[in-house]
This record gives sequence, C-alpha cells and structure tokens, in this order.
Amino acid sequence: MRFSTWLALWMLIGSATIHTGNVFATDAVATEAKTDVARQNEKPRPKEEARRTYMGRIVAQPMSHRGAAWLVRPERDDEEKAGESFDRLGLKPGMTVVDLGCGNGYWTIPMARAVANKAPSDSSGADASAADSNDAKVADDESESLDGQVLAVDIQREMLQMLQRNAARAKLDNIQPILGAIDDPKLPAGKVDLVLLVDVYHEFSHPESMLWAIRQSLKPDGVIALLEYRAEDPAVPIKPLHKMSKSQIMQEYKASDLKLVREYNGLPWQHLMFFARDDSPLPEIEPEPFTQE
Repeated sequence: MRFSTWLALWMLIGSATIHTGNVFATDAVATEAKTDVARQNEKPRPKEEARRTYMGRIVAQPMSHRGAAWLVRPERDDEEKAGESFDRLGLKPGMTVVDLGCGNGYWTIPMARAVANKAPSDSSGADASAADSNDAKVADDESESLDGQVLAVDIQREMLQMLQRNAARAKLDNIQPILGAIDDPKLPAGKVDLVLLVDVYHEFSHPESMLWAIRQSLKPDGVIALLEYRAEDPAVPIKPLHKMSKSQIMQEYKASDLKLVREYNGLPWQHLMFFARDDSPLPEIEPEPFTQE
C-alpha cells in the first residue's frame, strides 16, 4: 500500500486514547553501541559545544511538540509530495532504519510497514479445535509481529509519547522509540541500513557530533536520506532559516566524512540527497546544480 494511502488511513483513525508502556530504549541501545568493537582508523567523537552558527549558516531552533499537528496536516502530501520521497527511499522488508526527529510518526508509521517481515499466512484453513486453541492468543495477534525495525529518535519525550499512541493504533510492534540527546541520537554502531532526516538536520545544535554518531551507525552500504527545503528557491514558502542549499549541505557533509551517492531532484519544495560513509563501497556522485524551472 502506498505512503499516501497509509497516511489517509492513519488520519481517519481518530484520537482515541490508548495507553502504552513508556519504553524508551536509550539504555539498551546505548549499551549495545558501546560494546560494539570500534572500527579502525575512525575519528574520535567530536568535542562540540552547542552552536548558534555552523559553517556560515545560522542554526535554527527545533519545533516544539506543541506544533506537532502541523506535521500531519492533510495538505502536506500534496505540498511536498511526501509519497514520492518515500518511494525513493528504497525500503525493503527486514531493514533496520531510523527516523531521526520522528515527531509524532508521520514518516515512522509507513516506514514500519515497509520494512516489516510478515510470516506467510496459512491458507489451508484450520479446524474448529485449532481455532479454539488460538483464542488465548487474540491479544498477541492484535499487533503484527514484525522483523524489520524502525528506530524512532526524538529529543522530546512528548513527541515519542504521541508516536507510541499512533503505533499502538496502527497495531505495529516494530517501532522502537529512542529518547535522543542534542548531541547523540543513541544508535547502535554499524547496524543501520538507512537514516531518514526530514527537515531536521538544520536544527541540530551539535551538527558535527550528530553526523559523527549517524556515520558510526551505518552499515558499509547504509545511507542517510536527507530532506531539506531548498534555499535556492525563493518560491518555497518556508522561512529562510529553515532552508538549506545544496552547496551548504555538501560542505557540511563532506566535512563529516560522508559522500553523496544518490539524489532526487523532482520534488516541489525539497532537496532529497543520499549520503554514505566515505569508505562505503557505494560509488560517489557529483550533485546536480539546482535550476529554476
């Protein structure tokens, strides 16, 4: 099912209150990351103070959880063609992916569906006694048992609580909320296929530290999928502080030992650029310059 269809279904579910456990996986994930063998010849973690500017740009302030409704506004897919972006991510069942700056789950929910590994259903039919024996499993069956996983990271506990309620309504159990820090997303080292950053990187107060940690989390062929509003385009109706140009993005990501391996230039408002570790086997490409149509 396409991204836009999942989004429509989710928005129609309503706002019924569902109580879920307050499970923030910071300790478990951080422990796993620390116990992984360090890769050879890696730069040490940067010692970075909170920045007001970085490489010539002003660092924007993050959106408060009080503005979460804007993230799921009905017109968002029409404005940004989010479904088109989603299709370009190349998500496959069994992947471990990250929605960094997940908010209330606009992207997380369809990502969890896309990476799900579902056991094939038995179409041969079951007898009445077998059906009766499964009655005790109803509660377990209400949530899908899935192997692919989404690590959903946010620095605001309130956002993660909204996400947990939305995941419960969608009956998904392959979303792991992580309460990140402003300088550390608390991801496992070398385990991640894709890290999605949607209009959030420009808000990092510790961009060098965050990119270092994200780079550490990637598998050799893992990628960062970066979406940012285009600074080159005055027609994009977003404040300049919340836009980035391709040249600025390239400057900052190259400085963090990341290389451009793919891009998509067909979105109405945003750049979509894919970065890998500089030692990744994926071939590097040069960015196409933005041209106003």
